[in-house]
Amino acid sequence: MNPRRMLILPLTASAAGSRHAARGIHRWIGLALVGILGLLLTTATQGATTPDNLGALLAQGTDAFRRGAFEQALTAWKEAARLAGERGATREQIQALLVAAQAAQALGQSKQALLQLDLALVLSQNSGDAQTTASVVAQLGRTYLAVGQLNEAEERLTDALTLARREASPALTAATLNDLGILHALRHEDAEALASFHESTTIAQDTGLHMVAITARINAARAALRLGQPQDSRLWLDQSLDQARELSPSYNKAVSLINIGLGYGHLRPLLPAIGDALLIRAAGVLQEAVTLSERLGDARTSSYALGYLGHLYETERRTEEALQLSRRAAFSAQSAGVPEALYRWQWQVGRLLASSGHLDDAIASYRQAAATLQPIRPEVARASYEASTPDQESVRPLFFELADLLLQRAGLTDNTPTAQADLLTARDALEAFKAAELREYFKDECVDALQARITKPDSLSPTTAVIYPIMFADRLDMLVSLPTGMTRISVPVPAATLAQEVRAFRRTVEKRTTREYLSHAQQLYDWLVRPIEADLTRLHINTLVFVPDGALRTIPLAALHDGTSFLIQKFAVALTPGLNLTDPHPINRETVRFLSIGLTHAVQGFPALPYVAEEMGAIHDLYRGDQLLNSEFQTTRLEKELRDGQFGVLHIATHGKFSTDANESFLLTFDGKLTVNQLDRLVGLYRFRQEPLELLTLSACQTGVGDDRAALGLAGIAIKAGARSAIATLWFINDEASAALITEFYRQLRNPSISKAVALQQAQAKLLADQVYEHPAYWSPFLLLNNWL
Repeated sequence: MNPRRMLILPLTASAAGSRHAARGIHRWIGLALVGILGLLLTTATQGATTPDNLGALLAQGTDAFRRGAFEQALTAWKEAARLAGERGATREQIQALLVAAQAAQALGQSKQALLQLDLALVLSQNSGDAQTTASVVAQLGRTYLAVGQLNEAEERLTDALTLARREASPALTAATLNDLGILHALRHEDAEALASFHESTTIAQDTGLHMVAITARINAARAALRLGQPQDSRLWLDQSLDQARELSPSYNKAVSLINIGLGYGHLRPLLPAIGDALLIRAAGVLQEAVTLSERLGDARTSSYALGYLGHLYETERRTEEALQLSRRAAFSAQSAGVPEALYRWQWQVGRLLASSGHLDDAIASYRQAAATLQPIRPEVARASYEASTPDQESVRPLFFELADLLLQRAGLTDNTPTAQADLLTARDALEAFKAAELREYFKDECVDALQARITKPDSLSPTTAVIYPIMFADRLDMLVSLPTGMTRISVPVPAATLAQEVRAFRRTVEKRTTREYLSHAQQLYDWLVRPIEADLTRLHINTLVFVPDGALRTIPLAALHDGTSFLIQKFAVALTPGLNLTDPHPINRETVRFLSIGLTHAVQGFPALPYVAEEMGAIHDLYRGDQLLNSEFQTTRLEKELRDGQFGVLHIATHGKFSTDANESFLLTFDGKLTVNQLDRLVGLYRFRQEPLELLTLSACQTGVGDDRAALGLAGIAIKAGARSAIATLWFINDEASAALITEFYRQLRNPSISKAVALQQAQAKLLADQVYEHPAYWSPFLLLNNWL
């Protein structure tokens, strides 16, 4: 957790979001006990005397929710909904469903929240109660916002705002305007966001809706900061603080104080003239939040207040006070059962110990944080405390800092077994991050399904080396797994310099008419391969498996150059997101069955691929198998073929694009576009069959230049689809060249004595030897992903 990257993080119960939503929904504050809850519960909680009374159950849930006891609130409200349904009390049933959805969302149970809201919407529409319908629609929009489905959120929230204004409901209007402001902010429409927050504040203030006004003001402060208006941001925070201090003690008051305190902290570097005053103000407000949350007995909120106060001391290098506060925060998180908070404070303790030279204790704390983080899954991570939501950008430093500390310790000992243990643990930290990164990209548990069925690769082929390049700010470290053990190589090239060279190589290697790429290919070879070349030669290594990170995922490593020859002329090359995500088994060439699919026609604005027919014909000559060509290549037909058949190789020759967002990545079909998630649904059947899909080939896909998130999706496609291996391309290449290379790859694959990596190497070498296709723009973008055997 880089202190400089911390932002205003909400800790409210309803809205703020999934790890996916623009990597930033956690910066904005949604609404909890405002608007909807106030509207629905003011009358329902009156006159409650017995536990089976609907009013009593609603009141119990409200009290629990205000204290942050969301599980208790959900239980009470679900029982209220059931009881109301049995009695035919439709209005009360809708009320209970609405607030139960609020509690479910607070717990990160987005699917359950949507189910409750769908039922509530049907009931409210049938009842003809327009104001209640508006509340349900608004809550649906808020829930879609929370899970990162921004288009659906916009539709629902816009409808809700129209209904709220028509029904003259200021509470719902103000709350919905706040949520629309968050939506604008996630789309980087900061001026529009600020306008929405401002209007929300005005309406809430005029009608005495204090919590709505406070929430919108805090969000307005964040928007003003993004617009370069720090003085305005400070004024918004001052107003929100004055109003928050007037609230009676509650969970929401504590949450507001935390966010206000964080806001003052973020203003300090932008207003240096009053930096000391802002520091004192930030610390004081966070201490108020600590005192209040402890008074309420809310260990969850107390954990965040203590942790962020500890971080404030950390930024001031007051290590002892920071350690004390961080340890208290970790204890509170553990006692409250909040792992998404606990890992943050364990990590913070580790940072503080490392900065004070306690290397062993720091490593122990980092390892605790990493272990705590592992069970946190997407649904849990979308819980109420959105500050807790770990995305791949926010948790990356945890694993890389842990690896750095382990590498430091390994370098301090002369004991080889001890050093090896630290190197292996550093590798495991990187593997853990790779799994978390893919899990976050695809937003599901495909990674866990794979890891459950494979074994750790503790031993490799005696001719294979696995290389983990680790880009630190001041150097490049490489962990190299060799038949003789793990070794570490350090190269004094900063990450920024390496990334710049990588981008230059990717940009120039696609230019077929120049050799501009060559100097970059040679420089990268000198950094990534030459330092280990002597060991590779001595051990007779013939296959290099790279586990690349960041920008290194965007380049064809096969085209690195030693000044005389390309890397592919000396080694077969494969890539994998992580060894723990790879199932290394050789393909059964005698029994494998092919399904080849392709488009030759120009469809949906994409150009024709005339050589696809030749490519598919060659595959049929080599392996027979089934084919779907042009109009036959439709999603429904593909689904039928995959459901009814048992295929070992799925070859798809069509246009495709991988982007930063997995939901925007697709393969072109004759009648539409096949998303990665749809492909997963179709091919995922093979995960549950005795014989998995051995190879998925995508022979005309592409990623954006420099888009390492898209390249991550490309590398993860085999895992998502349940395939052991995949072949894909970094960029779209000459149709004829693609057909020639793929045909040669499949011809080589018939040889049982060579691996898939060697088969691809020989296919690339054949194009390289052809004067027409010798430029790496033609042959190098083909990647073998995951299982290389």
